[in-house]
Amino acid sequence: MSVTAAEGFSAAGVTAGLKSTGRDLALVVNSGPSRQVAAVFTTNSFAAAPVLWSRQVISDGRADAVILNSGGANACTGPEGFQDTHATAERLAASLNAAGSDVSATDVAVCSTGLIGERLNMEALLPGVDEAVAALSPEAESGIAAAEAIMTTDSHYKVASLSAERFTVGGMAKGAGMLAPGMATMLAVITTDAVISQTDLDAALREAVRLSFNRADSDGCMSTNDTVIAMASGAHPEAENTRVDLEDFQQALTTVCRDLARQLIDDAEGAAHTIEVQTINAPTEEDAETVSRAVARSNLFKTAIFGQDPNWGRILSAVGTTEVEFDPNRVDVAVNGVWICLGGGIGEDRSLVDLSERTVRVLINLNAGESEATILTNDLTHDYVHENSAYST
Repeated sequence: MSVTAAEGFSAAGVTAGLKSTGRDLALVVNSGPSRQVAAVFTTNSFAAAPVLWSRQVISDGRADAVILNSGGANACTGPEGFQDTHATAERLAASLNAAGSDVSATDVAVCSTGLIGERLNMEALLPGVDEAVAALSPEAESGIAAAEAIMTTDSHYKVASLSAERFTVGGMAKGAGMLAPGMATMLAVITTDAVISQTDLDAALREAVRLSFNRADSDGCMSTNDTVIAMASGAHPEAENTRVDLEDFQQALTTVCRDLARQLIDDAEGAAHTIEVQTINAPTEEDAETVSRAVARSNLFKTAIFGQDPNWGRILSAVGTTEVEFDPNRVDVAVNGVWICLGGGIGEDRSLVDLSERTVRVLINLNAGESEATILTNDLTHDYVHENSAYST
């Protein structure tokens, strides 16, 4: 499981003292022979310093390591914050080189997560970098420790992996709220030992993110630090220097990313329900996604699910706000298998809908085409409001 599942990678998670309790500094190192990298970042205009730095790092398609901290986002911290990111990369390169590697700071990606608008405690972080290097290991436990170190409001760590004939894909992620494209208040590191070109890795990652993290929409809010990094080592013992079958790799990468995205939504802050909103028979896939997202972002719908009220009128009203072409008199809606709306009107008795379980499945049939898309979201609860009303205090 996690980022050490693939050959060629080692990881660590240590306690640097950036948070009051627990691990808070994670490290993942690619020992090669290949060091291909691709990444997708937040589109927020207030991109954090580590995002600005890491965009530069991956521009040549190579990264030897990624270091991640919780306990502070290093966002909206000005030139000083960017220098802190640079100093972190420099310290990691120096520490790895002292241990026998040959790493440039410009090949070190940096990720941060936590409160916006505060400088990082560099007196704690920099010695922690050395501790992380000393703790590096390819063992599964080290991958778990790294996943724990990037948690903020998460209730548990998130990891996933999948092995195929000639490659393995592993990954870790953090996030429990502020989850919306692109992508979320989330960090994710994906590793693979496949032999793959940087161009193909980049294309595969972007497609996987489109179908996974960008369809996890907890609360419609976008963070400043969102980062998904994929690194390829080419170290699988059966790779034989032959490039991976791209279709097989795409499927595996997407599966791992979907697994992680589902874990993020399942752990959404204060949520009582995980909600799958699927739109089928839409004119295009984009239309299906638009409809599903409109429902997923409806606070009225989300509060109804929290109250275990299958109020299909709130679903229809959200669908009707989109510019997707469909006949309102042909739209059907089912909640947990009960078709409570048929032909845009009254369907089966909504009292038959059971909303007592964690997972809620909403199916919207537009009867207007052949495309479909699913958005994952969660209900809006008292606990979500409480947690986010006091987040910075």
